[in-house]
Formats: sequence, C-alpha cells, structure tokens
Amino acid sequence: MPHFIIDCTENVLKMQEPQVVLEAVFEAAFSTGLFVRNDIKVRLNPFVHSLVQGADDDFIHVFGNIKEGRNGKQKAALSKVIVSKLNSMFLDVPIISMNSRDFTKESYYNKTMM
Repeated sequence: MPHFIIDCTENVLKMQEPQVVLEAVFEAAFSTGLFVRNDIKVRLNPFVHSLVQGADDDFIHVFGNIKEGRNGKQKAALSKVIVSKLNSMFLDVPIISMNSRDFTKESYYNKTMM
C-alpha cells in the first residue's frame, strides 16, 4: 500500500535516469522491512518551474503515503534511509527531503475492493 511520490526539478533527471531514481527509492523503502515488496509503489513528478529558497535551485522531496500503524520512530527511520540514499546519488542537489503521511484503512479504496 505505500505510495512514494517523488517531486523534483527536471534538472535532477539529467543527473540520473528516472528509472534509476524510482528503483533507488523503491529499494530503500523495501530495505526498512516495513513493507512487502509487491505493495510498494513509486512515482516521479519532475517540475520545469519551481522556486526553492528564493531561487531556481534543484530539489528532491519524497512524499510517503503509508497505511496507518507505523510509529514515529519507524517513519523517521524510513525518511532517513530514503533521504540518505538519494543524497548519495545527488551530492550537488542542495535540498533533499521526505515526509510520511498516514492514510486510514477506512478512507482507502481501490477497484479490487469492489
């Protein structure tokens, strides 16, 4: 169920192929032991225009949308693992960050539940 949405400047994808970035976040999330491999979903949104710290700087931000039930320590560890992986790949990107948001079982619905 976890969905990882990567927002970044378009320039980031000139530094690494999109598939490499997607797989890096996927594998980092899986390595935490919090998720089953087949449940992890990762998507990428490159931005042509952005204003970061008052400039046109590169950035990467990952939004982790995960099912409720993980504690704060687990979510912090997840963010640290993913940001550390991305930082090792993008040493020149000044802003790399992540946050996790819980979604409730009651509010989630997909077509297999019909």
